[in-house]
Amino acid sequence: MITVLRRVLFVIVIVTIWEIISKTNLFPTFMFPPLLIPNDPGGVTVLGTLVDGLITGQIIEATSVTLGRLLIGFSIAVVLGLTFGFLIARFKWVDDTLGFFVTALQSIPSIVWFPLAIVWFGLGNLAILFIVAIGATWTMTVNASTGFKNVPSIYLNAARTLGSSGTHLARTVILPASVPHIISGLRVAWAFAWRAIMAGELFGAAGGLGYLLDMGRSLQAMDLVLSIMIVIGIIGTIIDNQVFLRMERNVSRKWGVGT
Repeated sequence: MITVLRRVLFVIVIVTIWEIISKTNLFPTFMFPPLLIPNDPGGVTVLGTLVDGLITGQIIEATSVTLGRLLIGFSIAVVLGLTFGFLIARFKWVDDTLGFFVTALQSIPSIVWFPLAIVWFGLGNLAILFIVAIGATWTMTVNASTGFKNVPSIYLNAARTLGSSGTHLARTVILPASVPHIISGLRVAWAFAWRAIMAGELFGAAGGLGYLLDMGRSLQAMDLVLSIMIVIGIIGTIIDNQVFLRMERNVSRKWGVGT
């Protein structure tokens, strides 16, 4: 309860400071729009633009487009990451080659791939999916390979003694024992994918929240830009805290390493 109260008070302070600055005319209204109270009768506010966008369905439609692209790209990244991670953990020569390469690729921001994506796929959904997948795959690969490599040898020896091998060993022993690392990888990979799709939509896709951000920039409508930023922050926070963080805590408690 105390934590919630602190967060609410912090938000109130931030909103108050923003409102005061917007009323001092230090910046034009289009550059620094008020959040709640219009500077002039009938003037724009960030909250008003957000509500209008929700009522008209513009923001809801853009959100559904973005989340659809994100889920597809993220799913591709998870499949590739788990596959690469298993191969890196299973075969030394893959670790020496692909594993080294993945470490280098992980340091490259996903948006750097965008020129290649445009040349290879053109402006559109395929380019966005490529950016999202490339942004999350390497992080997922690193976490998955770490999890697979750290499976206790006693589990593997016991399973092999009982006749388990190959796919059965991977499915019944290696994968379950790697779940804590995989969950952590999913959480981090999702964050990278979320940032990647915003960057991709800003530069090369019709529809989506990133497209609305770019439209707000073109129209110099900072109330629209800020309202979309609020939506992005809310969605990201909800998914991180209500999905991945909860999964991580449940797995940690199950494995005896949580509180």
